[in-house]
Amino acid sequence: MDKSKNAGKAGYYLYMIPGVLGFVLIVLVPLIANLAISFTTWKGGVIPPRYVGLENYQRLLQDTLFWSSIQHTLLFIISMTIVPILLGLVLAAVLFDYISAHFSERWSSFFRAGFYLPQILPLTAAGVLWAWILNPIGIINAVLKTLGLDFLAKNWLGDASYALWAVSAVIVWVQVGYCLVVFMSGLARVDPSLYEAAELDNASWFGRFRSITIPMLTPEIFVVALTTLIAALKVFAPIYVLTSGGPDNATTVPSYLSYYHFFTTNRVGYAASIATLQTVVTIILGVVFLRMQSKQAEGGH
Repeated sequence: MDKSKNAGKAGYYLYMIPGVLGFVLIVLVPLIANLAISFTTWKGGVIPPRYVGLENYQRLLQDTLFWSSIQHTLLFIISMTIVPILLGLVLAAVLFDYISAHFSERWSSFFRAGFYLPQILPLTAAGVLWAWILNPIGIINAVLKTLGLDFLAKNWLGDASYALWAVSAVIVWVQVGYCLVVFMSGLARVDPSLYEAAELDNASWFGRFRSITIPMLTPEIFVVALTTLIAALKVFAPIYVLTSGGPDNATTVPSYLSYYHFFTTNRVGYAASIATLQTVVTIILGVVFLRMQSKQAEGGH
């Protein structure tokens, strides 16, 4: 009996080997290599790196462009985490509590798929689409001019005053569908009789939303907040596709700044220090969120 148990355990460990190897080769080794390079000055290629200690980090803390990119990241946290969560909660409640109940589940599924569509579109294609829409001669400005609102027509991606807000709006468009689908999945486990009982008690839609929907979706809210926050901290693709950090660095974020120094200025060590700092902040926030979720779950029980 003991031999069969040991054989079973050995089998489990064997199944874990590919996953562990993948984690070590794809995550752990590059992470350690990046950390080591961050303490050097290196232009890449065959010339060996030169150890400089904390010099890259000292320069980083004095780099005004880096601190500017941090400020941009804070706005992207709002557009990638806070706004999509709020919109996702409201839309999920409307689709679940109103559309499904008063029309049909088919209409609810139709709208849910429509909101989720930006998540499955190739980012390059979506970026090209939005670059055309936000172009000075694009559809938004064309509509504004048709309505006689020429003074509202702007160079949305080419003007430093508007580029950051335009990219943020695109990110909200992309992220809402993810939040909505997760929240709808969470509402699927909620007993519909709770809403029916609340309706019989003449509870308003907002009352049902506040007293039933939000408390029931607390675990999903934590998960979505964590995943979208991590995505906001390392956002890169929308910036690269839409603005390349411009104009005048108005949309530069740490991820793009690291990419820029690695591939354009060849300051590999400096780029690695930015990436390392990002990783540390992401891990700290991830641990904090997981501890908060654990305490919330224990309190719920």
